[in-house]
Amino acid sequence: MIHPIIKETIQKYSEELTELRRKLHSEPELAWEEVKTTTFICQYLESLGIPYKKMEPTGVIAEIQGGKSGKSVALRADMDALPVEELNKDLPYASKEVGKMHACGHDAHTAMLLVATKALHHIKSELAGKVRLIFQPAEEVAQGAKEMVKQGAMQGVDNVFGIHIWSQMPTNKISCQPGPSFAAGDLYKVIFKGKGGHGAMPHTCVDTAIVASSFVMNVQTVVSRTVDAQSPAVVTIGKMDVGTRFNVIAENAVIEGTVRCFYPETRDHIEKQLRHYAESVASMYGATAIVEYTRGSQAVINNDLSAKLVQQVAIEAFGEAALYAEKPTMGGEDFSFFLDEAPGSFALVGSGNSEKDTEWAHHHGKFNIDEDALVTGAELYAQYAWAYLNQ
Repeated sequence: MIHPIIKETIQKYSEELTELRRKLHSEPELAWEEVKTTTFICQYLESLGIPYKKMEPTGVIAEIQGGKSGKSVALRADMDALPVEELNKDLPYASKEVGKMHACGHDAHTAMLLVATKALHHIKSELAGKVRLIFQPAEEVAQGAKEMVKQGAMQGVDNVFGIHIWSQMPTNKISCQPGPSFAAGDLYKVIFKGKGGHGAMPHTCVDTAIVASSFVMNVQTVVSRTVDAQSPAVVTIGKMDVGTRFNVIAENAVIEGTVRCFYPETRDHIEKQLRHYAESVASMYGATAIVEYTRGSQAVINNDLSAKLVQQVAIEAFGEAALYAEKPTMGGEDFSFFLDEAPGSFALVGSGNSEKDTEWAHHHGKFNIDEDALVTGAELYAQYAWAYLNQ
């Protein structure tokens, strides 16, 4: 199941792999702005002689045609950065862009898939089928995968595989459990309308500061009292905008938050309850409520056969000790939209190392990775493709 040339090639280009990651890290681009990154990927593919297609406005898909007929497997790497200020100023490859940073590891994903592509290209005559390579923009805004699918990235694909570097796991550990992996991630906004007035005469007003506060307190029971305790869910309020001045009764209040869960029925229920709670609270105080609910990324549910194949590949490539059983996370991942098109799985590769200070949470300004994990991730990409096509 494991191809020795893949392992040898990736080991041979391990220094290049690190250099690629550092270059990408120092030149971060936000969602839908990944123009330089897209150009760089295209140039790398051209140097290998691999045909590719630029997507609109950013992103790349490419394909390696094997020497034998067979199925098609897609490998996906995201490539956008975050609007986060890099706090690791002493790093020689620190972000050159003020207020922009690869604080989630997408630079590593892109570098790993590029070198995995090089390894697979070396053995293309032995591949029984095709390998589709997807370099995806705009994951952080949960839009890129859906747009790539619209533009044909998954046409003719039988299986899809992705990787995420994970700072909460020890370096080089691999987790890919069947079933739920990442939660669905939705956004909501509640707009309350009351009646403003002078702070000295509240009896003539409808105070949306009170309305909004009541909603904040009551909405906590949506999860604690209306959702099955065996169906994990989170309702978070992240932003409140209420009032204009210390002695003015607030006429308007806006609340924004996020909902995370794994199952469609839980998702539908929470959306319904948010609307019910907002309207009920508003009515009680004589205000009105408008709820805007936007569905973002769907839950990532790993296909059983695909996840087990990842585990088998990991054991044969790195030893049984490499396997790690990470719990599902309430974090979101738009890889889910690829899974709508074909079965597959999404693996985590550990990069947390206390001695190298790489255990910071994703999206933190001090986030960094243990670069020893790059070789593991690159090989896992390539060996999975080989194993799937030749199983």
